[in-house]
Amino acid sequence: MKKLINDVDTVLRQSLQGFGRAHAALVRVDLEPAVIRRAAPTRPGKVALISGGGSGHEPLHGGYVGMGMLDAACPGQVFTSPTPDQMLAAIEATDSGAGALLLVKNYEGDVMNFDMAAEMTSAPTAHVLINDDVAVENSSFTTGRRGVAGTVVVEKILGAAAEDGMDLAGLEALGNKVNGATRSMGCALTSCTVPAAGAPTIDLGEDEMEMGVGIHGEPGRKRVKLAPAAAIVEEMMQAILGDLGPGKGDEVLLLVNGFGATPSMELYLVYDEAVSRAEAAGLKVTRSLVGNWCTSLDMAGCSLTVTRLDAETARLWDAPVHTPALRWGC
Repeated sequence: MKKLINDVDTVLRQSLQGFGRAHAALVRVDLEPAVIRRAAPTRPGKVALISGGGSGHEPLHGGYVGMGMLDAACPGQVFTSPTPDQMLAAIEATDSGAGALLLVKNYEGDVMNFDMAAEMTSAPTAHVLINDDVAVENSSFTTGRRGVAGTVVVEKILGAAAEDGMDLAGLEALGNKVNGATRSMGCALTSCTVPAAGAPTIDLGEDEMEMGVGIHGEPGRKRVKLAPAAAIVEEMMQAILGDLGPGKGDEVLLLVNGFGATPSMELYLVYDEAVSRAEAAGLKVTRSLVGNWCTSLDMAGCSLTVTRLDAETARLWDAPVHTPALRWGC
């Protein structure tokens, strides 16, 4: 294992310290318990948006703390759910009286611990469960579909709505709407390597790939021989659009997400293939995002996400955002 670390036991702490120092104008990083929150307090009357999950998926979630997205994020250990104490601390640090909306990827530990935190706080809370992955119905980490890169779309659109002053019930309904309009699927060319394990999570041959891989390196639909990008994109887009069922003429957002070790040159090639297939299906790709947004440490590969848009969600996607990882319109 070759990684830029000092000690596997202090990787996360040092990474959080560095993140806080690098983005001190935007965020504050608390270490005990670990919470990343906006540098400025939550505006009175604004619903706080809180998410979190295991580390190793950066910039998800901490990179999306800031104006127009999250108010706080809870980073767990690598690929491990944050604790209820972290989530409770995040709620208490950001609640301004309007309550907190918890954005939860559908992994059993995340769901359980966010539910416990909601029971422990006196603040009003609601939650949105994100389960955009079409690859498998159940996996080693979930009951039901996994929450993957579609989380970025949900956090951005709801973040803008919260900045506009939407109340807790409205945000919950909007979050369920956006999640229901979003589908994703990924593929892995190599495994990721968890620092504490020191070895690849899955054993992929030089000529093999995993179709439908999860963001923790979980198995997907099948292990297959490596194929050209066109064939890979064709299979993923067929699965995504077949499940989403958009109508001809629908406007969509297309997100191409790298898993951490895929160069931008390859991601834009994948985007070119994916947008051609979306247009061939009669869709209008009116919004796009390409890059590493929901990673899996050092995994090579990518995922595709398609979100069906309407006038409201397109406007909210376009709204200004200023976080360590995303910035436009300001």
